[in-house]
Amino acid sequence: MRSHDLIVIGAGTGNTLVDDRFAHLDVAVVAEGPFGGTCLNAGCIPSKMLAATADVADAVREAHRHDIDAELRRVRWTDARDRVFGRLDTTAKEGEEGRRASENVTVYRGRARFTGERRIGVETASGPVELCADRIVVAAGGRPVVPPVVADSGLPYETSDTVMRLDSPPERLVVLGGGYIAAELAHVFHSVGSHVTVVEQQDRLLAQQDEAVSEAFTDIVRDQWDLRLGRELTEVSGEPGDLRLTLDDGTELRADTLLVAVGRRPNGDRLGLDAAGIDAEDGRITVDEHLRTSAEGVWALGDVSTAVPLKHVANREAEVVAHNLLHPGDLRTMSYGAVPAAVFTRPQIAQVGLTEREAREQGLDYVTATHRYEDVAYGWALEETRGFCKVLVERGTGRLLGAHLLGPQAATLVQPLVVAQTFGITARDLAERPLWIHPALTEVVENALRELDSR
Repeated sequence: MRSHDLIVIGAGTGNTLVDDRFAHLDVAVVAEGPFGGTCLNAGCIPSKMLAATADVADAVREAHRHDIDAELRRVRWTDARDRVFGRLDTTAKEGEEGRRASENVTVYRGRARFTGERRIGVETASGPVELCADRIVVAAGGRPVVPPVVADSGLPYETSDTVMRLDSPPERLVVLGGGYIAAELAHVFHSVGSHVTVVEQQDRLLAQQDEAVSEAFTDIVRDQWDLRLGRELTEVSGEPGDLRLTLDDGTELRADTLLVAVGRRPNGDRLGLDAAGIDAEDGRITVDEHLRTSAEGVWALGDVSTAVPLKHVANREAEVVAHNLLHPGDLRTMSYGAVPAAVFTRPQIAQVGLTEREAREQGLDYVTATHRYEDVAYGWALEETRGFCKVLVERGTGRLLGAHLLGPQAATLVQPLVVAQTFGITARDLAERPLWIHPALTEVVENALRELDSR
């Protein structure tokens, strides 16, 4: 049994909480996957680097809208892939080497499982290792969900963990799922030349978004992707490179590649939580407002425990856990009051707060206003005819309930609305007290807020 002061399970966001403030502690980092976790290696960063490449390709294709004669000859997929992962794989390697060089940190490679209270076993390449510590942080992340109809077929498939490393873009790609991961990767592969078919059980793509955004996005991509909405996959047959995908209406699709993007699940079910007395539901570890688990001295953060599995949320959770480990008499709480999110498709999407459906379901008395990009000067400059900003505000108080954007720079434009919701700034104050640059695209946010006065 090897003893440490602190064990961190996971080399993603959990690893980042160990900084110079922990130099006086003997720390163990247990890593099954590469350092940097999902975000660096198979999620946020590579997908956005490839989405930016796809955006450039699309901009060339659409250059005629600005009276420019341009022709896209090809996207050098292999070069783009190697540029992305050459950088990220180096960063992951350097992250691990840096930890191994730390005087107070020991790295164990392998999957961890609890064997008792604050005790874990790790299956390393050189054999099993038993560890114990006064405190443990579980940050073991999550993994893609693969439906039995795919997993049991015995035929190859890709997930977000693997598809971005393909040697060449598929000629015929079927994407199973209609959420943000499916939408972002469909955008990437369509832009680099794949024929993309999306199979989704819901009647709209991005069904968790506000209905105005979901409906508009579905209509926009309908001309780009082959959409099979309201459909389920019932059988996978054929052979590698020539898959036959049967839907519940009897339709058969042919594809050389199947991308499964129906969601992700937390990895708590792989950790032997019962042995440590750690409560969980469907693999998601239960934590309190201080991010403590039900077991003494054990904390959890990130996708393995949060109800909001986003990297910027995990980063804030790591800050909270780090403080609470170092200051047990002055515990901080984690707030999920105004969590923004973005989808890096084309057009881009961003949101914070409630959707209109959620506001109705909660019985709130609210008003909405929508302002279109094409009605502000920089929207003219972009020749943007599809984008809009929609805001929901509580009637009477002016409290911002939610905001939803679809269009260029949406992930940036949403931030003033995030600040307003976080600090309780009313819609009128946000519209009237700051000066908004003219003719910047931020005017679409300002004007949406001003339109609320007429409601």
